[in-house]
Amino acid sequence: MLSTSRLSTLTKQSLMRKSASFVKAYSSSPDLKATLESVIPARKEAFLKVKKELSDKKLGDITVGSVIGGMRGNKSLYWQSSVLDANEGIRFHNHTIAETQEFLPKSKHELSGKDAGLSEFLPESMFWYLLTGEKPTQEQIDNFSVELAEKGDLPPYILQILDNLPATLHPMSQLSIAITALNHESTFAKAYQRGIPKSEYWQYTFDDSINLIAKLPALVGKIYQNTYHAGKVGKGEFLGAINKDRDWSYNMASLLGLNNSADSVNINGMSNDRSKDFVNLIRLYCALHGDHEGGNVSAHATHLVGSALSDPYLSYSAGIQGLAGPLHGLAAQEVVRFVTTMYESLGSPKATEFKSSKIQEYLWSILNSGRVIPGYGHAVLRKPDPRFTAMLKFGLARESIAEDPLFQLVHKLSQVAPGVLTEHGKTKNPFPNVDSGSGVLFYHYGVKETLFFTVIFGASRALGPLNQLVWDRILGLPIERPKSVDLAGLMA
Repeated sequence: MLSTSRLSTLTKQSLMRKSASFVKAYSSSPDLKATLESVIPARKEAFLKVKKELSDKKLGDITVGSVIGGMRGNKSLYWQSSVLDANEGIRFHNHTIAETQEFLPKSKHELSGKDAGLSEFLPESMFWYLLTGEKPTQEQIDNFSVELAEKGDLPPYILQILDNLPATLHPMSQLSIAITALNHESTFAKAYQRGIPKSEYWQYTFDDSINLIAKLPALVGKIYQNTYHAGKVGKGEFLGAINKDRDWSYNMASLLGLNNSADSVNINGMSNDRSKDFVNLIRLYCALHGDHEGGNVSAHATHLVGSALSDPYLSYSAGIQGLAGPLHGLAAQEVVRFVTTMYESLGSPKATEFKSSKIQEYLWSILNSGRVIPGYGHAVLRKPDPRFTAMLKFGLARESIAEDPLFQLVHKLSQVAPGVLTEHGKTKNPFPNVDSGSGVLFYHYGVKETLFFTVIFGASRALGPLNQLVWDRILGLPIERPKSVDLAGLMA
């Protein structure tokens, strides 16, 4: 008599034989992937033929080339607060970055004394200006900072969700999940469910947007803690706390555990001056990255999903997922990897010993191998990115950064690379973009987890798309629904 284990083994063997026979009986017919592979060559050949021969042909008011080229350059989106000029860079309500740095309010704690000269304008003042087009007063921003701090705590269920996610999950995935789950808090979704007139949509959209922006520092800090520094504090504790009398960026630095104050663990042991500089880096970075007109992926994705009357949480979660793409938000980490590798290849020289000839030789080796120079070029800009200029000035104004060899290499690269890229002839804009410098600055302050840079970017980019979402509801903009066309239609 067969034992139970022996019977089980024979049963499994029988099932395996039957399964193999089943597969063999149908192996003469190609599976889905093989079928797809067989039709690719002809379809691809037809596509390339259209791209080569018909790109300049008109299809209504646009060209065939723009249809198949990512709609680049098509002016078909309404965006309230910023315009990207190919030569001047981003302008906010017709003001340049340098101008907004001058007139937008700063931290009330750094208006006088030695801190005043190095203090940067606040992201919340940029949001106020983007939303209203009016220059806020210091008192208005002081009060707005308090409002954001008061609303900054995370609900217990969000903490539970984040704590249950694996630490190996991409930080941007964690951020997107948390923002999506905050949809539970949506006043717009609840109001729409019970029925409200369209004229009131914007008010609930505004409330949700403010609530989401307020919670971003805590989300950023919690994700950083769980992913990289879970062992630094006890269970249920945090790397920092929200100070209700401080601004949005100060609280983000504290929650990241990177602030020399009673509000933070200060995991990198920063001095008081270094800590203040890091807070100002977050202020500058987040204000500069807050809006970049409506055509970039994160802004457009937020606008698109919001056009279906999805609430701000669902809408900006879509924007975050777009920002996580390597062609959009991950560029800063690629620059840091490139610069650190280059630095080592050059023999890790002192900052004063970088030679243009050696840098040129290294860049040509990269280009001749078919690779690109990360941090250079831009889809729209044809001049140096003013955001890079602002980040460079930030570093040069601080001795500790100015003497950092990696930062000096970035600076030297910005002087040498444009000439090499111009001679190479395949880059429309050979100048540095903002990603050329931002990552190295975070790296300087001990944020060396390059995968995390985009999470801070994700917090900053909320300022523009969410302010536009409010205006979408104020103006009653319809659902976005462009018409598509197939290859046969293009050929016709």
